[in-house]
Amino acid sequence: MTSRKPIAVGTNDSAQSQAAILWAARRAHHAGLPLVIVHVVDDRWVAEPYPWFGTLQQAGEELLKTAAGRLEGSVPVTPATLLLTGSVGGQLAKYSKKTSMMVIGSGSGHLGGALADRALQVATAAKVPVAVIGTQDLEGRSGVVVGVDGSAEATQAVAFAAAEADRDGDELTVVYAVNAPDPVIDAGLTPAVLADLIVDEERVVLSETVAGLKEDYPDLTVHQRLESDKGAVDALVEAAAGARLLVVGSRGRGAFKRLLLGSTAHGVLKHLPCPTIITRTDAVQGTI
Repeated sequence: MTSRKPIAVGTNDSAQSQAAILWAARRAHHAGLPLVIVHVVDDRWVAEPYPWFGTLQQAGEELLKTAAGRLEGSVPVTPATLLLTGSVGGQLAKYSKKTSMMVIGSGSGHLGGALADRALQVATAAKVPVAVIGTQDLEGRSGVVVGVDGSAEATQAVAFAAAEADRDGDELTVVYAVNAPDPVIDAGLTPAVLADLIVDEERVVLSETVAGLKEDYPDLTVHQRLESDKGAVDALVEAAAGARLLVVGSRGRGAFKRLLLGSTAHGVLKHLPCPTIITRTDAVQGTI
């Protein structure tokens, strides 16, 4: 370990955040890192220090105490707790600078699930890898899936995913979805032979992305999966349906550089198939 920064998990006592706390506690125990459970009292609508705001803070403290108490007897971790005030997404993203990983529940199913909740805000602005946890049953799941597209972000995601899979004896599946021309739909516009050439070229990109993994992880089983008939989000959600973990980069080569979260990561959070980690190019590697 090169860092003793804690794993932090945000909670609002929803079913998703309770699942996130348990996942974070197990990871902290496994990695030998401290755990911090964080709750944010949203004060965005408070123009003045109303007397009842203290009641909200007290309720937040009780919520944290209850959340920490649920871990007793289940995971041998004694968490610290932290109460913050302000914008929920903004405060969690700001606090992430002090952590090695930020963990958050996927959000409720209303209004588009994670896209309408704090998970998207935190995954967009955090300075460290962000794990987004849903309420799926994780019993019997195995394997780590990672999405790639030839970008620097994808290369880092592969490195993260490979280390994760190798550490826990899992197999790694590297998924690359290619937008190749359809010889039927694009008849008269793009020859079928060109579509084949594009797929062949992208297959080389996929191979180059995983090159070196065998040297770094000689016992790691790596599967390469090139998808040319579905989009990246659908391909990843399908591949990770029974996986223990999905890893994606915060941005890909197709994203506008001004965007902090690429469309693939964005879409995966909306259709979360399993615990998903969003990696970042500026995050310290090998610490969690």
